[in-house]
This record gives sequence, C-alpha cells and structure tokens, in this order.
Amino acid sequence: MTQAIDLQFRPQSYFWAKDHGIALVSDIKGANRRRIYELALRSNEADQLSPAFSRHALYEEDRRLMGRINPSFMGGEYLPNTGRQEVEIARITIASTTRDVTCVYARPLGRRIAYRIVDEYNGDTITGLAERTSVKPLSLGALVAFFLQGWDLLGCLDHNFCEDGYPRDEVHGFIVDASSSFYSEFGRAITEEVDLWLDERHANDPPEEDYGDEDSDERASAATTAKFVGKGPAGEGQPLDLMNLPFDPAEAAARACGKKQTGQ
Repeated sequence: MTQAIDLQFRPQSYFWAKDHGIALVSDIKGANRRRIYELALRSNEADQLSPAFSRHALYEEDRRLMGRINPSFMGGEYLPNTGRQEVEIARITIASTTRDVTCVYARPLGRRIAYRIVDEYNGDTITGLAERTSVKPLSLGALVAFFLQGWDLLGCLDHNFCEDGYPRDEVHGFIVDASSSFYSEFGRAITEEVDLWLDERHANDPPEEDYGDEDSDERASAATTAKFVGKGPAGEGQPLDLMNLPFDPAEAAARACGKKQTGQ
C-alpha cells in the first residue's frame, strides 16, 4: 500500500541554507542545467562542468548559446531572478518546446513570509492569486493549493490533451518535473492532484477491453515512449531526454559557454 502524503508537513525554515551561505540545486534557474548538474553530482563529475551550469542565472550570451544546443535549454532561464533574501521553494516544468517553468518564490517580510508565483512570461500565464503571506512556512497542502490556484496547471493539461482523450501516461509525461528542496513529497502531491483530475475526465469512459499479451506489450512500449515526448502549446516538440544525452555534459558546457573542460 502506498503511504499517504503528509499534506500537513511544513519545513521549519526556507532560509537556513541562504543564511549559512549554502548553495542548493534549486538555486539554478535553468531546468536542463539543473538536471545535468544533478546528474553530474551523482556521478561525482560536477567538477568537469563549466561554472555556468551551477549559476543562478546565465549571462545573456551564454543563455543564447545554451538555447542553440536544444530549445529545451531555454526552460527556466527566463524566470525572474530571486531577490537577495529570496529562495525558490517549488517548481513545475512542462514538456513544451522550450520546457517552460513556473515557480513559487519565498522571502522574509518582517515577521511574515511573502510568496509569489513567477513564470517566464512576465506573469502572462498566471491567472489567479499570485502573491500571499504567512506567519510560518506553508503546509504542503497549502503550497499545492496556492500554486495550482495561481497557475492553472490542470487548465494547461486540458488545453493540450482534451482532443486526445486525456491519455494518462502522456498527461503525466507532460509534467517533466515537479520538485522542491523543502517539500520531499511535492512531486507526489502534484501527481495525486493530476490523477484526481484525470479520474474525473475518465469517469464516463467505457470499460477497457481485454487485450492480448502482444497488444499489451505494444501499448506499454508506446506509453513508455510517451513519457519522453511532449506535446507543447505549439502542438509539437520533443523534450530532451537528459538520461540519454546525445553529448557529454562537460563537452556541452564547453561548447555552450566557450570554455574548455577542467584540466584541459
């Protein structure tokens, strides 16, 4: 049995790392840069990457060069910079052609904490309340509610998949990342919200037919592929599968930022 999500969980603080000068992976705005840096950390190869991969924000020239590797490398790079005392507490990345990212930022405000939802389009995709405050960090349930009421993820999914009948694997595959450095179950909570929404969409579907083993294998293969093929707002686009990069991350950094690899 899957363990229930603790929606009442709240971290003690959002600002402990910043207060102690500790860098978090969530400080990196770029979605693909962050993912490559995480993979490099796991394989103890982070020192081979250009420093550009771990920066909060890229210089404009580097940002353009990264976009030339693949359009998905623009994802997250056009978010607003965090303020001096501000941190990113959650993000959702979708598999649009440019891998768009929406985040919640938090900062101290007197004895309270101020939050804002930010996107890469100067707020154009945010349709609900985008700012709020609290005395102490939000519970996981309150964070999810604030995020999804301010930025309509479910409406985005409806727009992209209504004509296709809301195929469950493809809908979930369209959400490339839902993560937080402060809420370990944030991704699971978003998945649960999407599942509940899909259950409503499929409530009147006829019962599924019993397919033979061969057809089941074929459908399973198609579902696996769907997790990596995004259907963005433009109706097309294939996000980069960062687990199977067509280039070495260190070489990518060298090409993107015009620098040689460490030690060469």
